[in-house]
Amino acid sequence: MSEELDFDEADLKRRMDGALNALSSEFGGLRTGRASVNLLDNITVMAYGAPTPLNQVGSVSVPEPRMLTVNIWDKVNVGAADKAIRESGLGLNPVVDGQNLRIPIPPLNEERRAELAKVAGKYAEQARIAIRSVRKDGMDTLKKMQKAGDISEDELKAFSDDVQKLTDKMVKRVDEALAAKEEEIMQV
Repeated sequence: MSEELDFDEADLKRRMDGALNALSSEFGGLRTGRASVNLLDNITVMAYGAPTPLNQVGSVSVPEPRMLTVNIWDKVNVGAADKAIRESGLGLNPVVDGQNLRIPIPPLNEERRAELAKVAGKYAEQARIAIRSVRKDGMDTLKKMQKAGDISEDELKAFSDDVQKLTDKMVKRVDEALAAKEEEIMQV
């Protein structure tokens, strides 16, 4: 086993873990009827002429289970933050109170829960595609190494099996995360 290949396997695992981390971040932005500071993570505000993450123009807190507050640091960004939250597709309507935005979290109806579950499914599919893309890169690298004579055909088979096992394990983790998120969304 060459050192270069060990590095590639670790790199493949790191890249697949990155896809899982991105998925959990996206899942954090999906509403489940409870307030969470992660709910607003994916919102960008047009501040000072550039798209800026909401958490960089104000601080987000959860004073109550069904309420979020955003304390905007600069008065000129209050309107832009309000607009960004309303247009985020999360179904939230902030109440402007000076430099603070109070955001009540309405209870989810059955139709909205099903819609959010579909969105979660799309996020999971994107993660699966990313993982399979990393697997393809790894397999292509192995085939090139075998063609160049760096590894034998038997080593190619063994390493390909390892890459496939890693891929299957990561896809299973995506499926488990999706099942947990769907259960959380459908919980009344």
